[in-house]
Amino acid sequence: MSEVAPLAYLALLALLAPFGAHRLRLLWLRMRRPARVEARAWDGPLPVVTVQLPVFNEANVVERLIDAACRLRYPADRLEIQLLDDSDDETVAIAARRIREWRARGVDIRHVRRGSREGFKAGALAQGVSLARGDFLLVLDADFVPPPELIRELLPPFADPGVGAVQAAWDHLSPDASWLTRAQALFLDAHFAIEHEARYRAGLFFNFNGSGGMWRKACVQSAGGWQSDTLTEDVDLSYRAQLAGWRFVYRDDVRVPAELPANLRAVEIQQSRWTQGGIQSARKLLPRIWRAPVPAAIKFEATAHLVGHVVHPLTLTMAAALAGAGWAAATGFGLPAAVHVAAVLLATVPFVLFYGSAGWIRRRGHLGRRIVEALLLGLGLGVPLTFAVARACRGTRTPFVRTPKRGFQPVVAYRVRLSSGPALLRLALAAALAGAVVNTALVGSPAVLPFTALFAAGYALTTRESLRTPPAPAIPG
Repeated sequence: MSEVAPLAYLALLALLAPFGAHRLRLLWLRMRRPARVEARAWDGPLPVVTVQLPVFNEANVVERLIDAACRLRYPADRLEIQLLDDSDDETVAIAARRIREWRARGVDIRHVRRGSREGFKAGALAQGVSLARGDFLLVLDADFVPPPELIRELLPPFADPGVGAVQAAWDHLSPDASWLTRAQALFLDAHFAIEHEARYRAGLFFNFNGSGGMWRKACVQSAGGWQSDTLTEDVDLSYRAQLAGWRFVYRDDVRVPAELPANLRAVEIQQSRWTQGGIQSARKLLPRIWRAPVPAAIKFEATAHLVGHVVHPLTLTMAAALAGAGWAAATGFGLPAAVHVAAVLLATVPFVLFYGSAGWIRRRGHLGRRIVEALLLGLGLGVPLTFAVARACRGTRTPFVRTPKRGFQPVVAYRVRLSSGPALLRLALAAALAGAVVNTALVGSPAVLPFTALFAAGYALTTRESLRTPPAPAIPG
């Protein structure tokens, strides 16, 4: 047994290393590849554009969304807006009243209702596509507030008939509201400013992000349309479209602000959906990607992208290993100090470079604090996201649970009760890691203390945040 523990620890480090290396590779591509140039103006008559607003029980934000969409600067006879409303609460009446007001002002906005919520967001979008009169489809989720010129900024690249989608960067309405929003903002900054930009510059596949982007309707239809067999219908359709030969464009200079989840429960709902859907998409798409006649670089990067969420079970296992070792012997698995120094560097250096570069590109202030907060949040989310990976690997089908939003209201109107399993496991690990830190500091190996303390801080911070979040009633999502 004494020989198994160090070998298992080294194996975990070896499995985690490629994830850090992948971040560094994307950062290298972002910095070394030249920016791509696309058309910046649309020549000829403006096409009809349909703006699609999929919503479900969004009483807090639906008026803000409708108002922002109706204020988009585009010729009225060329603009159609669809509120794809699957709500079963007061959102329906609120939206209907606001839509009547805008229709009286000459805006072509329709309140599209379905008989059921079949297919969730994907089903609503598919219904919208079947009714849309526009050749281009701008999708905006309920938490977005698009700038008035968004259509005119996203449209020009479609002058190339091979372009199937144009994605804008996400920005944030309140990135400094709390440590939680600062950490999320940095995650998203890195996703767009580095991941998307790197893949786009290198000619690799990247995904439409579900909102803040525009599709060519012919692309959606030819790629098989919106499908609801994964929780990330946007990733699924993006890869199918690019495998069908469509080219995607990313506009990092076009920003669409959105609301960030305000509490840990909302973050976990959103991140769990993205994680489970990502693994579902990997299972669905990777065999097709590896059979496709596309360059090997595209296949390898698509694989790294789609299976990236596997890092969460690995970090959870590492947390459990550090907690157990800290209590059992606190000797650092009997390994030399250099191994533990390397472990800390492996966990932190790629992260700091990757997210620090994103913060620098976006000119975020107090960058050191933001990096630490993001690192601790990432570790603390390991438990619920591991559960999400497990559900996807087992093939468990769960409903599309949308992210609760606050808007300008003092409380979140829509809440969902999460399983207590992840919360209890995180609490247990937080306690075990805290004890391991104390035990290691008193009688153990100083070399393993920084790595254990890093995990302990992440679990302690997210546990505290979860206890601050008020309990929510069980409302089906």
